[in-house]
Amino acid sequence: MIEIFAPSGVPEVRPGDDLAELLLAAIAADPRGPLRDGDIVAVTSKIVSKAEGRFIDDAEKRAARQAESRRIVARRGETVIVEHRLGLVHAAAGIDASNVAVGQALLLPVDPDASARRIRDALTRATGCRVGVLITDTAGRAWRTGQTDLAIGIAGVLPLDSHIGRTDGYGNDLRVTEIAVADEIAAAADLAKTKVGGRPLAVVRGLARLVTDEEGTATTLLREEEKDFFRLGRREAVLEAVLRATGQPERYADVVELDGPDLIDAVCAGLPDAERAWIERLLQSYA
Repeated sequence: MIEIFAPSGVPEVRPGDDLAELLLAAIAADPRGPLRDGDIVAVTSKIVSKAEGRFIDDAEKRAARQAESRRIVARRGETVIVEHRLGLVHAAAGIDASNVAVGQALLLPVDPDASARRIRDALTRATGCRVGVLITDTAGRAWRTGQTDLAIGIAGVLPLDSHIGRTDGYGNDLRVTEIAVADEIAAAADLAKTKVGGRPLAVVRGLARLVTDEEGTATTLLREEEKDFFRLGRREAVLEAVLRATGQPERYADVVELDGPDLIDAVCAGLPDAERAWIERLLQSYA
C-alpha cells in the first residue's frame, strides 16, 4: 500500500538553514513519523532555493530570466516560455514570486540534483535509513491544461521505470513504454502538500522498490533535442526558419522578443528589398 503524508511544522526557511534538520524534525513530530527505510521525501524547490539564498528583487526579474535561460521557446505578450539552464522548459525560467515577501522572487536551486543528494546523505547519516529524495517544482505541459509537480532534482530514486523488452498480459512486446516514476511521485506528493497549505514536504511510503543506491539524476527525464516535437512555439519556429533561410540563424536570440514592424525591420536589416515581402507575409501570418 502506498501512503503519503505531509508533516506540518516546517518553519520559514532562511538562507543557510540546515534543511535536512528541519525536515527530520517535522517528520519525527508527525504521528506517522519518524523516517523509515524505503521512504521517499519530496521537497518543494522553493524551500531549497530559500536555504540557498536564491532571492532576487522584482525589478531584477527580466535580467534574471535572461541569465537563467538557454533560449526562448515561445512568447506571447508578457508570457515567456524558456529552456532553463538546467534543461527544464518553464514559464519565466521558473522565477516565482509566491510565498515570499512582497517585492521579492525566487530563482530555482543552483543544482537541484546536488541539493537532493546533500539532503539524502544528511537524512541517511542522521537516521541510518535508506531513503530517496526528490526536489519538486510545478510546470505546465505541452498537451494538457493546468500544472502538475515534477521532479527537478533526484537522489536515490529511480527516475524512469523502463518496460521496454517486457511483454504485457496479452503477450505483446513493449517497445516504447517508460514510466516517469519520479514525476509521478512528485505529482502525488503535491496532492498531500497542496500549494497553499504551508507544508513544503511530503513523505511517500510503500515504494521502496524505487529507492536505489544508483545515482540517477533528473536530467534523465529531459527529452533529447532531436526527439522534441515542441522545441519551439509556432511563431518561433517560423522565425527560426526565416532566419536560417536568410543566412542569419545566429540572430534568433537578438530578435525573438520583438514584435510587429520592429521584428520585420530587424530580420530584414541588410537584406535586399525584394526579400521583405515574403518575410513580412510569413511573420505576420504566424504572429
